[in-house]
Amino acid sequence: MTTTAAPMVLTRRRVWTIFAALLAAMFLSSLDQTIVSTAMPTIVGQLGGVEHQMWITTSYLLASTIVMPIYGKFGDVLGRRHLFLIAIALFTLASLGAALSSTFWAFVIFRGLQGLGGGGLMILSQAIIADVTPADQRGKYMGVLGAAFGVSAIAGPLLGGYFVDHLTWHWAFYINIPVGIAAFLVGVFALQLPSKRATRRIDVPGVVALSAATASLILFADLGGDDAHGWDSALTWGLGALFLLAAAAFVLIESRAEDPIIPLSLFRNRLFVQSTAIGLALGIGMFSVLGFMPTFLQMASGTSAAESGLLMIPMMAGMMATSIASGVYVSRTGRYRIISAAGVLVMIGAVLLFTTMTAQTPIWVIIAYLMIFGAGLGLVMQNIVLVAQNAVSATVVGTATSTTNYFREVGATLGTAVFGTVFATRLTERLVAVFSGSGASADQASSAASTIDPSTLAELPQAMRDAIVGAYAEALSPVFWYVLPFLAAAVLLAITLKQVPLSHEAGLVARGEAVLEEPADGAPVGTAAQEGPRTDEDPVPATLR
Repeated sequence: MTTTAAPMVLTRRRVWTIFAALLAAMFLSSLDQTIVSTAMPTIVGQLGGVEHQMWITTSYLLASTIVMPIYGKFGDVLGRRHLFLIAIALFTLASLGAALSSTFWAFVIFRGLQGLGGGGLMILSQAIIADVTPADQRGKYMGVLGAAFGVSAIAGPLLGGYFVDHLTWHWAFYINIPVGIAAFLVGVFALQLPSKRATRRIDVPGVVALSAATASLILFADLGGDDAHGWDSALTWGLGALFLLAAAAFVLIESRAEDPIIPLSLFRNRLFVQSTAIGLALGIGMFSVLGFMPTFLQMASGTSAAESGLLMIPMMAGMMATSIASGVYVSRTGRYRIISAAGVLVMIGAVLLFTTMTAQTPIWVIIAYLMIFGAGLGLVMQNIVLVAQNAVSATVVGTATSTTNYFREVGATLGTAVFGTVFATRLTERLVAVFSGSGASADQASSAASTIDPSTLAELPQAMRDAIVGAYAEALSPVFWYVLPFLAAAVLLAITLKQVPLSHEAGLVARGEAVLEEPADGAPVGTAAQEGPRTDEDPVPATLR
């Protein structure tokens, strides 16, 4: 049990005020990710890390993935307000460090620190929405959050392209400073939520074991595909063995912990497990596009950073439209199964189209492919989180939210690491061959391949540019074939989701931490749930047993 202050009054005005703070934070984190995607070819070229560019994305995703369960559990135990403000501050300060980085690996470290804050922004935003809105109304709010991601994702490539073309890539991170300060101030004054005091022992051994398992798994995948180590390296397989040991230790620790960071009882809930597995597959598919498509657009299609940013707009526009529409649909009908399955099927169609792209593919065709992919993503992304939240008790909604996102980010990180390794390896081989064919020595060819960026490409002879563009196209397009089996599995899982009623009660009300305002007209912010009260020891609703 936990001790709480007097229950707050949950009014409609307070809900929308809190929601404004969440939108500001969501804009901050998503703006950064899309700016970096557009600026990445220039960043790695100027810092001399083309062959290691996957670490820019992997470091962020790895850090954010590790801390997700921590934010989720600590939010359930201690309250979410102070954690939310800490996440914003950490993200903003790390952005300043990234902007000031003068070496590739220093930049990677600050990207990891950004991930420590970004993971909290993602998890806490979704959990706070569950705290203040009932599940049968939450789809509308989640849809708007998804649309906010889309708005910032449109602004990100535009700003990233502008900074690269007219200023320097450092401004892709300087921009986070004023945005972060504004989001922090909005959180201080608008995010009024109850705080709690923990009376159970914090599961520190579980945190350590889960962090070790996550880090070793990702590093195992990274080093396995790295030319300097490879799958026959003792270090690679040492990390693989460490993952197995840490994962086994984590399960043992959680089975005995007084208050586990991820209760194993969650995995007895079939609906929660299915929605989490769908999220994992989506992570693999989504980040294979978000992580590498700007590179393809800049190098394989010969566009500038600004133009590649513009070409990402249709994808986000498609996602915005379907995210809002699907949120309204689910709120009105309560039917999430058909919309989720349809979304994954649309994504599969788009990925199949991506496999056909070459350096000669017309720009308007790429725009159409991206819009289709974004539309599919918007249909399923937020709804899967809603399904997972509705499948568990209100007392563990933060833990459930973080666990679902954790496995999605594991998929994203593994997909980025493995597919990024495949892409980088194929690309390096082809670029070295191109430069060697032009008369460069082996060392010169290797050096040129590791420092190529869009501005350097533009200064080369036309024949050399064509050869390099072809190398990028040949290296990236086949990668999308590896995504398809995971999305096919997600379709099967979505089709078989159990359709259960959405809860009528907001999380704060269900836990006794808030009371509803007296309704002046119509229904209040949230109404009493149809089921009886749930407890920490009973995270599985009766309808799902």
